[in-house]
Amino acid sequence: MTTEETREQVRAHYAAAARSVIAQSSNDPAAEQTASCCAPTDSAESCCSGPIELSDNVFGASLYGVDDREQLPADAVLASLGCGNPVMVADLRAGDTVLDLGSGGGIDVLLSARRVGPTGKAYGLDMTEEMLALAIANARKAEVTNIEFLKGTIESVPLPADTIDVIISNCVINLSTDKAAVFAESLRVLRPGGRFGVSDVVADDTLTPDQRAERGGYVACIAGALSFSEYREGLTTAGFTDVEITTTHDIGEGLHGAIIRATKPADG
Repeated sequence: MTTEETREQVRAHYAAAARSVIAQSSNDPAAEQTASCCAPTDSAESCCSGPIELSDNVFGASLYGVDDREQLPADAVLASLGCGNPVMVADLRAGDTVLDLGSGGGIDVLLSARRVGPTGKAYGLDMTEEMLALAIANARKAEVTNIEFLKGTIESVPLPADTIDVIISNCVINLSTDKAAVFAESLRVLRPGGRFGVSDVVADDTLTPDQRAERGGYVACIAGALSFSEYREGLTTAGFTDVEITTTHDIGEGLHGAIIRATKPADG
């Protein structure tokens, strides 16, 4: 597929996931049943039922603590399709301005907004109208006001340079078809000394792109995953320093959930 076809496949998939959450929360018997990961349970693209054997609890709301889940609207928890909990490792501080790349139903934006407090702010960026509508509704239910959701792509962030203290993301960068642009935009919008702390799927360096694609499709968060060395090189080439990649759990053969941290140099 072309870049635009792949992006449209991702957009359509997550739009369907948002509609499914809304339908399930309204007790619609015709609701589309989705897995707590990247695709419907009966889909060939599902990371829960795809061609590789997956360990339990590798995607979704189960990766958040009970306390985090209980303080959020049910729809925000239902819409969690990530591979970690980046808020737990992003070192958020009171007064920080946070940007969530690919914010989905808003779970990480809501948690971040509460951590940075009333003097801080959390932005959520998503390209899917349905997910944005769900996230805005979740913020309203949670009565969290230091939040703003933006429509756009993570390859072209609609924010000025040097305005963000912390970038987070949860299993979204692997879905991008231009990861170099994602890293460059992340560096651009971060303030000098700003932090990058995301959860993502990372592949062993021994897995070729073709081997990753054999293990799962693009919307299943597998085919587009970077290897450890590719992730490190991509961030370093963009200008980040102090790059650290720490695995959290196995996703499948040669594939891992991981926390990736990096820093924008203090000299800009």
